[in-house]
Amino acid sequence: MKNIKIISVMSELGAGTRGSSLAFSAIITASLKLKSDFFNKYPVEEIENENHYLLHYDTNSFAKNIDGIIKIYSRLASKIKSVFVNNNFPVVISGDHSSAGGTIAGIKASYPNKKLGVIWIDAHADLHSPLTTPSGNMHGMPLSISLNDDNSQSKINIVDDDILKKWKILTGKEKKILPENLIFFGVRDTEKQEDEMMSRLNLRNYSIEEIRRRGIQKCVFESLETLKGCELLYISFDVDCLDSSISEGTGTPVSNGFTISEVKKILTYLFMNEKICCFEITEVNPTLDNKGNKMAETAFKILEKTISKIS
Repeated sequence: MKNIKIISVMSELGAGTRGSSLAFSAIITASLKLKSDFFNKYPVEEIENENHYLLHYDTNSFAKNIDGIIKIYSRLASKIKSVFVNNNFPVVISGDHSSAGGTIAGIKASYPNKKLGVIWIDAHADLHSPLTTPSGNMHGMPLSISLNDDNSQSKINIVDDDILKKWKILTGKEKKILPENLIFFGVRDTEKQEDEMMSRLNLRNYSIEEIRRRGIQKCVFESLETLKGCELLYISFDVDCLDSSISEGTGTPVSNGFTISEVKKILTYLFMNEKICCFEITEVNPTLDNKGNKMAETAFKILEKTISKIS
């Protein structure tokens, strides 16, 4: 049994649409509607956000709001470290996926000599850098930061030295994770530059089609076997991995995604592994939800069922 600590990161600096900073409130509202005592059982700590950066025009077109994101990364990494010091299991509820780089940094800072594996359940690979991004939105960059790989081989942007220096603050000098210890589930919406990076690093993606053809249990257990050399495992769950008919309340919904049942099974099998040390759920945006608070309700049901396996 794990001692759960909820960490709320209501920053939306990395997203291209506004509203994901309301995710935590929406998820709490969903829990109340479902008459759950989830947020009464588990203590919650909130990371101070820097969303005021959104009120100012950002000239950093290839790394939007990077100054604020540097602060969020630092705060979140420190909080993750303190949670581990107290022998708790961090469950991160974040507004946008850029925060995952801070989560990974915090895990690695806590256990610098342990090999960390990452399971990324997402419609997107999030492998961009300022050199390759088509949008400048940093929720598409956390894994490049954690891999300390700017994919300069696929460069399409000319980036100011000031931005590159700030990028290096995020990446640090060392890789937080190794390519062979990163596995994707459900990625299906990538740019050419990300495809080139995935090919260059030989990154493994279990597609929706493969998982349905081969079976969820087989694919999950195979992925865990691949990561057996890792001493710690972090699962990052972006709600846009779900089919767009389900995930309307998120910034970048993508068709042909997972069903709710499939996601619950994937997480159930993953959490059978004792090496899981942290779970993150991200990218709920209630302002984009055309079905009331349905996305937050779905996310909460997935969260509650998943955490029930270990608490």
